[in-house]
Amino acid sequence: MLTASIITLEQTPVLRVPDVGCTVELRRSPRAKRFSLKVSHTERAAILTLPNRGRVEDASAFLARHADWLKRQLARLPEPVPFAEGSLIPLRGQMHRVRFAGPKRHTQVVWTETPEYAQSLPCSIIRPDMARDLSCFRVDPRMPGLFVSGDFEHAPRRLHDWLRAEVRKDLAVCVEKHAQALTCSPKRLAIRDQATRWGSCSTSGTLSFSWRLIFAPPFVLDYVAAHEVAHLREMNHGPSFWRLVRDTVPNYNRAKNWLKTNGTELHRFGSEI
Repeated sequence: MLTASIITLEQTPVLRVPDVGCTVELRRSPRAKRFSLKVSHTERAAILTLPNRGRVEDASAFLARHADWLKRQLARLPEPVPFAEGSLIPLRGQMHRVRFAGPKRHTQVVWTETPEYAQSLPCSIIRPDMARDLSCFRVDPRMPGLFVSGDFEHAPRRLHDWLRAEVRKDLAVCVEKHAQALTCSPKRLAIRDQATRWGSCSTSGTLSFSWRLIFAPPFVLDYVAAHEVAHLREMNHGPSFWRLVRDTVPNYNRAKNWLKTNGTELHRFGSEI
């Protein structure tokens, strides 16, 4: 029989399940009529939803009955890819090999090298399972390198900050283009780490985007920008809204389908930051 103990992490009650090797977050919902268990690919976590009056003891028993299902779902989660020396991460849809350059002098904190130079450096072989998992990204046989200067300890954070700055620049260009086409203007552009949405538009006109869009191909980022700009005119997903999106990105379904199929992959990279 599976056993679970209740603990609190950062004010969030969870069930610690040693038999499964994970903790399960408990979330109460006024709309829930029964217990439900799911595995979030974006948060890489198990979540058990309880009705407002549901007892934790009953939730633990529910979890015990679904332990085998939970184990299978957790086993299917793709392995996270940290910002570490030698890791493969996509930049604008193309795979790059992360290289920590140490105190090497360079005009930039983070930079890409030409494939010829990057190919001359020693690197680990791409595992067959990794090659399969990354098939939604472009993998150049002459793998370009993504170099990070400075001390190794802070290199992951510097890379993360650089990627956020890069996606902001890309999105600013796309947002301006689509805003001009639709004769509207956002109040502000914000970059966040949104787990469930790639972008959002507030009633005040602030457009927020996930920094992880820097991993996606440019046509995907462009679609998300157009989608949120269209919300400045139509705060819904009705026919008029989709006409606006189609006017700015005629082939938007290509990007929409890419995100539906591959979007969870973008949450694999740099999840430790």
